[in-house]
Amino acid sequence: MNKYIYLAIMIVTIGLIRVLPVTLIRKQIKNKFIKSFLYYVPYVTLAVMTFPAIVEATSSPIAGAVALVCGIVAAWFGLGLFPVSVICCAVVFVLEFFV
Repeated sequence: MNKYIYLAIMIVTIGLIRVLPVTLIRKQIKNKFIKSFLYYVPYVTLAVMTFPAIVEATSSPIAGAVALVCGIVAAWFGLGLFPVSVICCAVVFVLEFFV
């Protein structure tokens, strides 16, 4: 019986999160702060979900951290998503032998 209560709470919560903005905000948002906040929310959410997985997915957190730094450097120099991910995987693969 508890799982149905949890499921109902989850449905209401998700429904409110998706329905309230559509019903309450009818005009275009003109506030620069709110617009920039809403622009960066997906990136922050992705980073918050991805960062712990990068460090904990490897058998050695050091290998994950070094791969993260290498991925940041590669992205900084303008490489795309696929080359950055290949570099990170290669760094982890090599460091797993030594660490």
